[in-house]
Amino acid sequence: MPKVLLVDDEERIRDLVKVYLTREGFAVEEHDSGTGVVAMVKDNHYHLVILDLMLPGTDGLTVCKEIRKFSRVPIIMLTAKGDEIDRVLGLEVGADDYIVKPFSPRELVARVKAVLRRTAPEQEPLEKPPGVLTFPNLVINPEFRTVEVSGKEISLTPREFDLLLYMARSPGRAFTRENLLENVWGYDFYGDLRTVDTHINRLRDKLTVEGLRQPIVTVWGVGYKFEVAK
Repeated sequence: MPKVLLVDDEERIRDLVKVYLTREGFAVEEHDSGTGVVAMVKDNHYHLVILDLMLPGTDGLTVCKEIRKFSRVPIIMLTAKGDEIDRVLGLEVGADDYIVKPFSPRELVARVKAVLRRTAPEQEPLEKPPGVLTFPNLVINPEFRTVEVSGKEISLTPREFDLLLYMARSPGRAFTRENLLENVWGYDFYGDLRTVDTHINRLRDKLTVEGLRQPIVTVWGVGYKFEVAK
């Protein structure tokens, strides 16, 4: 039974989320502040953490940042702060997904399942990943989940890596945002298309390195494609 740690200071939110997750077979442990969350993650084996941003005690961003120092446990941020800068900050400190209140409980369950499906191969590999992808000044290693630009490794979040790898496996192909949500995030209509744009922008920033022409190109009216110089 997958074990979820739910951290939110609103009791009604915790009750609602717990009902829906329990129906789907999850064991839910609750906490109402940011204080003590890091120690709980260290002392317990959680399959996923749902974390509010605005918490009494330690705020959610700080909690996420501290957890990422020692654990890759999937983290979904659940918050009323929906501006792009807030989503970027959440993703930058290591969150795997970001859901804005008010939200659909069914959407939350779908995203929890999607994140767990995506991270399961990292926890328990079912098969050997495909070989290394090599492009001019860019090397992507699926097995070790590393990316090198001009011989130097760059740091990507798990979702950024998955997004880059998925697009790089089909150079020149135009992907819609819906397609990327379905195949990288693992859900379709539940997703917020702005999530794709936010991740693309973060990925582009990290790939803006001397010696590499920007490989992620906007296809106007469609979405994005991966394209490298020959």
